[in-house]
Amino acid sequence: MHPNAALIQQFYTAFGAKDYRAMQQAYHADAMFSDPVFQKLSSKEVKAMWQMLITSAKDLEISCSDISADETTGRCVWQAWYTFTATGRKVHNIIHASFEFKEGKIYRHNDHFDLWRWSRMALGMPGVLLGWSPLIRNKVRKTARKRLEKFIVSSDR
Repeated sequence: MHPNAALIQQFYTAFGAKDYRAMQQAYHADAMFSDPVFQKLSSKEVKAMWQMLITSAKDLEISCSDISADETTGRCVWQAWYTFTATGRKVHNIIHASFEFKEGKIYRHNDHFDLWRWSRMALGMPGVLLGWSPLIRNKVRKTARKRLEKFIVSSDR
């Protein structure tokens, strides 16, 4: 197994074990992360995001498959099952992740998933009816960003 494939495996094993510190250590100091909700996060922000998500999750389960990597890039498919805390609704998200590596660490991490599918599970009827719309998408992004900013401020104390 290529060392970068092993890094991906270790990252998701740590995620499944709710070990955000091990996940944080996998990132390069200049890392960037983006997904349909949390867009263009810096290294500090993505590390805080994983900590926030793991420490607030009550029933999070993770699986990872189809890992491949070489010297510079990698990819996998991972799945998450959890209860969305804002609504109490069950979510099963399927995510396609792509990576770039630098100095043996994750330098760029992009997660891709169907935000409308997610919003139907997480938000219920509003997600079913309007989850495709920029109105709902932007509200989800704005709410998530504010929550992350608040978490960073509270954990910097």
